[in-house]
Amino acid sequence: MNNAWNDFCTAVRDGDRIARDGGLWLEKEPLSRHATFHIGGEADAWLEPETEAGFCYVLRQAYRYGVRCTVVGRASNLLFDDDGYRGAVVSTAGLHMLVREGNTLTVGAGVPLTAAARAALDASLTGLEFAYGIPGSCGGAVYMNAGAYGGEISQCLLFSRAYHVPSGEIRKLCAEEHRFGYRTSVYREHPEWIILSAQLRLAPGDAEAIRAAMDDHMRSRAEKQPLEYPSAGSVFKRYPGRYTAQMIDEAGLKGRRIGGAEVSEKHAGFIVNRGGASSADVLALIEEIRRTLAARYGVDIETEVIYIPPDGEGIVRERDGQ
Repeated sequence: MNNAWNDFCTAVRDGDRIARDGGLWLEKEPLSRHATFHIGGEADAWLEPETEAGFCYVLRQAYRYGVRCTVVGRASNLLFDDDGYRGAVVSTAGLHMLVREGNTLTVGAGVPLTAAARAALDASLTGLEFAYGIPGSCGGAVYMNAGAYGGEISQCLLFSRAYHVPSGEIRKLCAEEHRFGYRTSVYREHPEWIILSAQLRLAPGDAEAIRAAMDDHMRSRAEKQPLEYPSAGSVFKRYPGRYTAQMIDEAGLKGRRIGGAEVSEKHAGFIVNRGGASSADVLALIEEIRRTLAARYGVDIETEVIYIPPDGEGIVRERDGQ
């Protein structure tokens, strides 16, 4: 390891910041243990700070020492490389605040979407039913404007709070500042802003009707999606005016397999890990699908799944003289 990494370790691990605030520091940690795809080699370190202050401190030290660092939620739409990650992967899992006040829910970035939907149900609040069963975190949902069944997080977001790593300041962004679009937000353009929490505005509703909608969504997921296999959810974004999964199906790619990666027989929009799949298998299958659809339909489809290479930039600053 270089001097920058050693300095970072001294500030964060050996300086006992993680231990004092609570949390995990795992070295040479297989990323396959954390990703819903069950794919990924070792990261130099996996960190889960248990407080917002500790979380911000870790990011600031990574920036200060020029250490490669990437932030993840529940890693439900990520594809880690077989060679892992050369740097620190920092999880929001410890940011699990969930507070209800009136018709609002304030949620930490690491709160699972399904847990937030259940909390809304318990309070007889409607507006978050669509999120039930989505395997991501609330922070990830804001980052990519997650949605399903006609709902999106943008429809109920009041504001989010974010940590600006270069300056060390925390800022509140109102709904309009997020510049939400289809599976995107301002945060995708500014990786130096890291989501800490969000406040969601919901509405009073009938608990039984809310529960019925959530149960219906979960049944639909079980019937239509390959939940029995590891995956990263829907691989491709919806193409304007077309259903991408339908095009993949019509092109005869259902069941197409490269290594342990397979286009799901149940839902052509999913690539599943049938056992021992590598990131190379998944990337090769993605490229084959894109080539086939470009040749057959003249379309250029975009991936919704985010690939994290071993040397992905994340939050990093080169130190003076290095």
